[in-house]
Amino acid sequence: MRNTIFNRRQVMTLAGGGLVSLSASTSLAQSFVGEIEADAATRVRRNTMAFRTVQWRDHFDSLRHGAIICDSDSRAVHFWSQDEATYLVFPCSVPMTEEFTRRGRTEIVLKRMHPTWIPTPSMRQRDPTLPAIVHPGPDNPLGTRALNLSWQYYRIHGIDNVAKIGRRASNGCFGLYNHHVEQLYDLVRVGTQVVVL
Repeated sequence: MRNTIFNRRQVMTLAGGGLVSLSASTSLAQSFVGEIEADAATRVRRNTMAFRTVQWRDHFDSLRHGAIICDSDSRAVHFWSQDEATYLVFPCSVPMTEEFTRRGRTEIVLKRMHPTWIPTPSMRQRDPTLPAIVHPGPDNPLGTRALNLSWQYYRIHGIDNVAKIGRRASNGCFGLYNHHVEQLYDLVRVGTQVVVL
């Protein structure tokens, strides 16, 4: 299978076309329930995928070793290559609560293919029924790849349950579809800078 990387304009064009056709068909089957935003000035600027638009220059001095922004609010992981030729944005799961969310600057310190998952001590305290260890496989909460951050227990990783994507569903990590984390894994290196918003 050929792995194609699209640039931002191509992704937006493809995604926009898909959303238009999807919204046209679903609007016929659903009626609106709720309130419409009254103040357009308070809206967050978002692209057609509903992710907040971010610029790497607002968070990094350079793209040395590439850059990743994990955006908790829009539930997306953004990646820029060092040469700025590649920009990718992925939907993700985010921490369940603010208590589990750590914000600031970090970096990739370890790349793990087919990782083993060991629940943190606080996870085991909250849920003693968790297994002591989960080896690589379809039931592994880290999915097929893990990118460890310099903060202990924090990672960008794959996922065992795709229903978590786009939701507050993690204990602090950012979970991607496995095919997305595999793509990101191949592009980043140890030392890639990360900002968590």
